[in-house]
Amino acid sequence: MLETYLDNKALEDGDERIFKINRHRAWQIVRNCGRLAGLTDLRNPETGRRRGISPHRLRDAFSVRAMKIDDSGDGLRLLQEHLGHVSFDTTARYRKIAGEEHRKWYDRLWATGSSDQSDEPYR
Repeated sequence: MLETYLDNKALEDGDERIFKINRHRAWQIVRNCGRLAGLTDLRNPETGRRRGISPHRLRDAFSVRAMKIDDSGDGLRLLQEHLGHVSFDTTARYRKIAGEEHRKWYDRLWATGSSDQSDEPYR
C-alpha cells in the first residue's frame, strides 16, 4: 500500500515528504496517540516536574531508560547509532542519573570502614 501511495501521490510537485503534515501536526498526532494508549505525563527524575507526551520527551525517556539498562561504552555507541547522532557527546548527555541514584553512588564513595581504604596518599 505504501509503495502504491509513493508511486501515485507522495512525490508530486517535487515534494519529498511521504505524508503531507508539518512538525506541529506530527507533534499533535504523537500526543494524541499517547493519550489513547493511556500514557501518563512523563516525570523528570531530576526535578520531579511532570510534562505532557511529545516526540522529544518520548525520545528522551527512551534514551534515559536505555542508559539505565546498559550504560557501557557499547550501549552508548549503539544508542548513538539508533538516535542518529553524529557527535558522541550529544548521546552522552543521556547518561542522566536520578537524584536518588546519585546520592547512593556518592554515599558508597565515602562509606566508612571500607576494606580498600588506606592511609597512603594518591600517587
